[in-house]
Amino acid sequence: MVKGFDVVKNPQDVSFYAGLLLSSYAICQAITIMYWGPLSDRIGRRPTLLMGLTGDLATFVLFGLSKSYKWAIITRSLNGLFAGNSAVVKSVVAEISDDSNRPRMMALLPLMWNIGAVAGSAIGGLLADPANQYPSIFGRFDILRTYPYLLPCLVGSLTTTFGLVVGLFKLKETLVIEPAVPDVVTQEASIATETTHLVSTAPQQPGEPLPAQSMLSLLTPTSKFVMATNVLMCLAIAMGDQIYPIFAA
Repeated sequence: MVKGFDVVKNPQDVSFYAGLLLSSYAICQAITIMYWGPLSDRIGRRPTLLMGLTGDLATFVLFGLSKSYKWAIITRSLNGLFAGNSAVVKSVVAEISDDSNRPRMMALLPLMWNIGAVAGSAIGGLLADPANQYPSIFGRFDILRTYPYLLPCLVGSLTTTFGLVVGLFKLKETLVIEPAVPDVVTQEASIATETTHLVSTAPQQPGEPLPAQSMLSLLTPTSKFVMATNVLMCLAIAMGDQIYPIFAA
């Protein structure tokens, strides 16, 4: 895709511009991910997820209409802005589960992600530039010659459309505001379990709302370790995922 844009002057530039295009999504997702959570606390999980799905659907199709590198960067960045609400999904799973099944339900999220990553990569590669790959089937469609990457984006957007329809008619609001319950400090408080909070809160009187916490207050030693481990893991995965297609091309 990047090779077809005028911005690439020689083959050595492909990896740079391809990496910039791919990183624009992650950068914009990182910018907004901390704002989708508080928004879902105010307006609810369901409308927040539906907003993200609608934006993802629109920007994904617009990305398929890219004919210039600038347009691809803009639409991919917008797609990342809406993808920031993916963290809200974990809140929904936590709210519809309990201590008996929460670990198993949380494990389903990366499982579904990896299934989608495998299927999406295959679909994107098989349906890219279909007018040239399958001229006997798609050669007569001028729109697919003008926009060679529109078809995989349209097919991929079907899953988003399905999720949007299911969310509209089946997803119920999971956010329930309850009075705060004071934390009970016992001798076992220093022993971490599956239900141990990463960030401790001061005891509250029944019915008193929890105070707003700053970003710095979330950076406890335990949360720092978890985030650092996740960063290193994502770095290794992202490097492998992005280098191989460039090498193969």
